[in-house]
Amino acid sequence: MCDTLVALPNATADGSLIFAKNSDRDGNEAHELMYLSHATHPEGAQVQCTYISIPQVAETYAVLLAKPFWIWGAEMGANEHQVMIGNEAIFSKVPAGKEPGLIGMDYLRLALERADTARKAVDVITELLERYGQSGNCGFAHPLYYHNSFLIADPQEAWVLETVDRHWAAAKVKDVRSISNGLTITNDYDLASADLVSFAIEKGWCKDEADFSFRDCYSDFLITFGSDAKNRQCRTTSCLEGKKGSITLEDAMAYLRDHGEDADADWRPDKGLMGAQVCMHLSWGPVRISQTTGSMVSQVKDGFATHWLTGSAAPCTSIFKPFWIDSGLPDTGNFATGTYDPQVYWWSHEDLHRAVLENYPTRIKLFQAERDALEAGFIAKVKEKTNASIENRLYFSQACFQEAWRATKAWTEKVRAQEIASRRGWLHKQAWKKLDEQAKRPQD
Repeated sequence: MCDTLVALPNATADGSLIFAKNSDRDGNEAHELMYLSHATHPEGAQVQCTYISIPQVAETYAVLLAKPFWIWGAEMGANEHQVMIGNEAIFSKVPAGKEPGLIGMDYLRLALERADTARKAVDVITELLERYGQSGNCGFAHPLYYHNSFLIADPQEAWVLETVDRHWAAAKVKDVRSISNGLTITNDYDLASADLVSFAIEKGWCKDEADFSFRDCYSDFLITFGSDAKNRQCRTTSCLEGKKGSITLEDAMAYLRDHGEDADADWRPDKGLMGAQVCMHLSWGPVRISQTTGSMVSQVKDGFATHWLTGSAAPCTSIFKPFWIDSGLPDTGNFATGTYDPQVYWWSHEDLHRAVLENYPTRIKLFQAERDALEAGFIAKVKEKTNASIENRLYFSQACFQEAWRATKAWTEKVRAQEIASRRGWLHKQAWKKLDEQAKRPQD
């Protein structure tokens, strides 16, 4: 399960555009940061996506991606033209295809590589969608098949694109918008596939065009309810609407760390049956198999884009670090897999994250203030980098990443050294014990 949100320049404090997303995946599904430079391709070239290959275009743009390590595509990312995209799993009355094909994350990367505006990204995805459809397993530890929605933004505008099989609808964002794991577009779309309404009428989901709602006609309400998509979208929308006109970068980071309106100092991630907060924490049970495995916040102002990524799970225990596409990606350690490796930043952070789970209310307080101060320092210094050279910004990005890694290791030692009684349920503990065993991670 995931959440994606955007605030257009008319909704932010400084006239910037702010885009943010949490990627929720299996607990051991390590997230990978990837940079791909601008490239040209020979006529007749093919591009191998996760499962199938399709014709390549003559030119692809430079992209920064945050992705599950095993998938060609990505959950979120941005390109050199400051187009940003996040995708969401959607569950529909139309069964998701199981045969190997293009998956939503493939479409996201293809759009970033091929589109220089948000509107063109909508066209890239929908044209490919109508030709190839969408199908294939999207799960790592558990088979998972779904359709997709997308939040697509550039410095001037944003679009919500929601798809079911080859059917789709797109709506232009006015000021703020958030999406989760459910269809949101009713009859208020600006663009749509030619048979969107006629297919629903044919299936008996509505009587006529006047009776049509994309959300109401196409949604699988049971699975959508199980994902708690409505509550999470209501929460992020409420956060955005409550500060519309004064939303900041720091606000967006806070929204991705949000544990709900009722979360207090004693909040624990093992509580509750659904457990579907924006900052999602895996636990036991059929509806709690997802964990926020990576987070991204992008800010674009006056043609200058800075992308903040955790490169790690659980944003409430993570540090957002700055990256720029023109300077590329600094050295971020070994490539991730589903097996524990302390030389991989994502897995190194898991030592901290999983130690905190033993007594979340007490242990998060051991380093939370230091985390906030370190992050605030990064943000303050980034404001000085607008006119800095590419080399200077790459050096700074590398320095931030290394400082964050050192801090993460220090906090891990601090947390482990603190003698604290466990405050987690037995079922929650067993779920994470199994994950550690599967990843061959040493037990804390």
